[in-house]
Amino acid sequence: MIPLETFRVALRALLRNKMRSFLTVLGIIIGVGAVIAMVAIGEGAKAQVEASFASMGSNLLIVLPGSTQSSGARGGFGTMPTLTWDDLAAIRREAPAVRYAAVQLRSNAQLMSDDQNWATSVSGTSPEYFLIRSWKAARGRSLLDSDVDASAKVVVLGQTVVDKLYGAVDPIGQTVRIKNIPFEIVGVMEKKGQSPMGQDYDDCAFVPQSTFQSKIQGGLQKFISGTIFIGATSTDSTARAETQVTDLLRDRHHLDSAADDDFSIRNLTEMANAQADGMRTLTTLLASIAGVSLLVGGIGIMNIMLVSVTERTREIGVRMAVGATPLNILLQFLVEALTLAVAGGLVGVALGIFTAGRLAAKFGWPTLVRPDIVLISVCFSGLVGVVFGLYPARKASQLDPIDALRYE
Repeated sequence: MIPLETFRVALRALLRNKMRSFLTVLGIIIGVGAVIAMVAIGEGAKAQVEASFASMGSNLLIVLPGSTQSSGARGGFGTMPTLTWDDLAAIRREAPAVRYAAVQLRSNAQLMSDDQNWATSVSGTSPEYFLIRSWKAARGRSLLDSDVDASAKVVVLGQTVVDKLYGAVDPIGQTVRIKNIPFEIVGVMEKKGQSPMGQDYDDCAFVPQSTFQSKIQGGLQKFISGTIFIGATSTDSTARAETQVTDLLRDRHHLDSAADDDFSIRNLTEMANAQADGMRTLTTLLASIAGVSLLVGGIGIMNIMLVSVTERTREIGVRMAVGATPLNILLQFLVEALTLAVAGGLVGVALGIFTAGRLAAKFGWPTLVRPDIVLISVCFSGLVGVVFGLYPARKASQLDPIDALRYE
């Protein structure tokens, strides 16, 4: 019997009991659909986490100054200025794994246009800061080294501030007042969105660090009244950059081996990896639970195929009597089981993609359908059909033709 004819005979047998065939593959449909939907949601969530951390910057380290201590009460990192401008220069000069380093001096201030005002965070920094955070200007330009050298009264705004102060009007070239000091708007940064904690990255304004110290908030002479942002040369070298900066600062601050650091370095790459690993574990757990449905569906296929063998014993005897070999009978029932499983897998894929899309639309969850998972799911459902259909098929092929013809 040629393969095409075997498939046609198997298909006719399945269509004789449409409802039973549908109920048989229901477990496969639910299992594959659940796998596709859960993996799509999990991959989408993982991509969103990665995008959130990518918006913070590439290969990012944040160096915080030390902690105050008074009467046994410790103020936490950032409350005691321990980082100096010479430290910043040394990091740029002596840490090979560091590509960029920039300060962020930060204060809250009221910004006023001609007819609107808005309170936001104002940061004093240098051009390297925007390179570290992979942040480009959507309109106009970013800060320049010449702005820092000249203590220029220029400002770059985030999109949220522009929306609040100017709406749809182009703000480039206009004047905004920060603490009653006029600044020329030279650029608007691209939208960054929100951090994983819900902070609006676009609700901000940036001025040259020298201007910040002279016009907005006085400096601490040799100490940096803020944090240092560091961009490593690559993702793989982020940990090496952290070690180099730690060793360099401890040496410069004359800390012995028993002393605690008087600074803190936060490695956001490690945080991003931890978040991604957590999402990957959750996705694997959900997919494993959904995979149990495939096994249950396979058991259902085996059960129905055994019933089918019993019901069609006389038919099997007739086929053998007219020349069908045991191999023909084996292939017929195996193709029936395989057809049920693959059909269930294909319907399950469609159901999973549809479900993931509806969940995304209803709850705002991100989804990402992976073609390799779709292919694996369909192939696995076919494997389930073969494995669980093999025993009933062998049982049918081993029937004695005489006994089969006499079966009532």
